[in-house]
Parts: sequence; structure tokens; C-alpha cells
Amino acid sequence: MIIAIDGPAAAGKGTLARRISAHYGLPYLDTGALYRAVGLAMRLAGNDLTDEETAARVARDLDLALLEHPDLRSAQAGEAASRVAAMAGVRAALLDVQRDFARQPGGAVLDGRDIGTVVCPQADIKLFVTASPQERARRRWLELRERGEEAGFDDILAQVMARDARDKARAEAPLRPAQDAHLLDTSKLDIEAAFREARRIIGAHHQAGSGRRG
Repeated sequence: MIIAIDGPAAAGKGTLARRISAHYGLPYLDTGALYRAVGLAMRLAGNDLTDEETAARVARDLDLALLEHPDLRSAQAGEAASRVAAMAGVRAALLDVQRDFARQPGGAVLDGRDIGTVVCPQADIKLFVTASPQERARRRWLELRERGEEAGFDDILAQVMARDARDKARAEAPLRPAQDAHLLDTSKLDIEAAFREARRIIGAHHQAGSGRRG
């Protein structure tokens, strides 16, 4: 069973994906972390974030140890990820990594922005997790505060909205729900409520599948 979970930044898809992975005993891949690692590698090397040729080379030779780097979840890494993720060369370099992960026996859970539309269009279940820009900015603000990073709410909201615009407008794999994705708006849901709703959707899919086989 392959479960694809897409959505914008800070919508809660990562937390939800980890809960689903643990509940169903499936391996989990945060595909956004791969793009963050590429962006972080570019920043650490002092490379120009608009240099697609260099970014694609970094993606092909990506050091997966960067997935454990303390700055991977910083606002700067997120901004860099958004920029390199718009590059065709970077996306092509990371596509096989993601698809190989999804092909594991028994399936997997992957979250990102183009899992249901590009990486795993044949996924068994597709969720598009979203929330209002204001709520997503509030969550990001709280997350940064907990890590001791000072940031103004208005600045974070502006960054969230700018990133949404870039992700939706990019030529390569723009952010959008797959036609057969289930929309899950978490604006007014805590993680437990979102997890219950996701399990309901997955359970309904299994019941429908059982009915077809019967």
C-alpha cells in the first residue's frame, strides 16, 4: 500500500505522515527533506541558489548525512529548498530516489508536494493536507520559537505566502492536488483529529477495495 501525502508548508502533513507510517507499519520518506538537504548543501558551499547546473550536480551527489544536519529545519533551509525544488535538473535527480523508496515490498508513506501527481501517480491512497496561510504561519512561528529562533509573525506569513506562490506557479511539478486526492484541511484540527480523519479515509478505501474484490 502506497500512501501519498501532499500539501503546502506547515500544513501538518509531515507529522500526519509519520503517525500513519507508525500506525500501519510502513516505511516513511519525507521527500521535502531531500530538497532541504540540496538547498542546505548549496548554502553551506556558498553557491548561488539560482545556479541550476550546480544544484542538479549537488542533488545527484547528495550527502544523505545532511538529513541529520541541525540546520535542516531552519527557515533559511526551507527557503533554499523552495528555490531549488523549482529546478528541473534537481527534481529529475531526486525522482528515482523517491520512486525506489515507494517500491518497497508492502508499500510506503511519502509526503511532499508532488507525490500523488508525479512521483507516485498510481498510489493507493492520496491525501492533500492543507490549512490557511495564517494558521500555517502560526505553526511555523511556534516551531521556530521552540528552537530558540526569533522571527516575526508577519515576516513568516509573508514567507509562507511567497513560497505558496512559487510552489504553485513553478513549471516543474507545481503544487496541486491530484484529481483523485482526498482533501484534508487541518486549519481547525489538532494532530489527533487529523489522524482520525486520515484513518477514516484509508479505512474507507480498504472497505471499497474489499467490496470490489468480493
